[in-house]
Amino acid sequence: MFDKSHCVECKNVDCLSRCQWIDFENTEQARLEIAKMIEEKESRVLSECITCFACDEYCPYDSHPFDLITGLQEKYNSLPANPAGVEAIVRRYKPYDELRLKEIDPNKPVLNKCAFPKSHARNMQGPIFENLQYVAGLNYFCNLVYHHYARDSVIMERAPIIIDAIKQQGIKEMICFHDECYGFYNSYCPRNNIELPPDFKAIHLFEYLYNYLKEHESEIQKLNKKVAYQRPCSNRFSPEIDEWIDKICELIGVERVERKYDRENALCCAGILSAFSRSKEMRKVQDKNIQDMIDHGAEICFYNCPFCWETMGSRVERKGLKNYLLSDLCRMALGEQLDY
Repeated sequence: MFDKSHCVECKNVDCLSRCQWIDFENTEQARLEIAKMIEEKESRVLSECITCFACDEYCPYDSHPFDLITGLQEKYNSLPANPAGVEAIVRRYKPYDELRLKEIDPNKPVLNKCAFPKSHARNMQGPIFENLQYVAGLNYFCNLVYHHYARDSVIMERAPIIIDAIKQQGIKEMICFHDECYGFYNSYCPRNNIELPPDFKAIHLFEYLYNYLKEHESEIQKLNKKVAYQRPCSNRFSPEIDEWIDKICELIGVERVERKYDRENALCCAGILSAFSRSKEMRKVQDKNIQDMIDHGAEICFYNCPFCWETMGSRVERKGLKNYLLSDLCRMALGEQLDY
């Protein structure tokens, strides 16, 4: 939920002036646009924003300006996406009317495979994952994807269903395979006053991976590769996760190259642009991003978000780099032979 209390005292309007997608001539122009939105008026931002969430991280006051933007985009129907396509996605990922409970030990962590357990099955194999109990299905799908599509009303409508599934299943610690799921529980719910069970804790996949690697450190075979990280949009809600990435890279013997489009200055995968009929711009941005990886000596592009991989992967390969999730690199460092 957007907090406007600090906007008056904000000097640099970082949320908009640092935007990598919308060009403002000066700070005052950016200030004018945020002022319009605070008054719930139309703004050029509403149609030009590509929903990468970066403004939330740029804001020095943790005011969540993207919540303001996406709320107004929904109000004015200003997001340049195909309405029929958005509605199809909303229908496709609707939670089931009836929850099928699994037998789990509530005192042990549960891996959330989300709504994509089959399409991402190959990435959840091997010793790192095989002994974990898990849940999967549409009732555990965080729905944060609709934050990209100016449909927060869908998220708010379905959040109680997701949380009820957690309560019914008795889950106390949930390992989130996807970054968006972690962002939903650790940022979206708290800032929107969505109450989670008092004994529930969301665990980021990278924290789990690091702890697993530390327990099996003697088995690690250093990969000795230079890698570039493709940071997902949802990670803007939990930038502290970067600490785990650097620790994991050190453990498995890969060098995360210091490049222009990483960390706070990361470029999103630009996949959302295809929904806005801006595929030419999407390819241009991806090429700029990938060239930055190559210019800094990366041999591998690694991801947390499977959608980023699906969106960029073929272009990354054509440029001579290999694609892996960070969890795949961890599996390789522990001696697994992956067939992809």
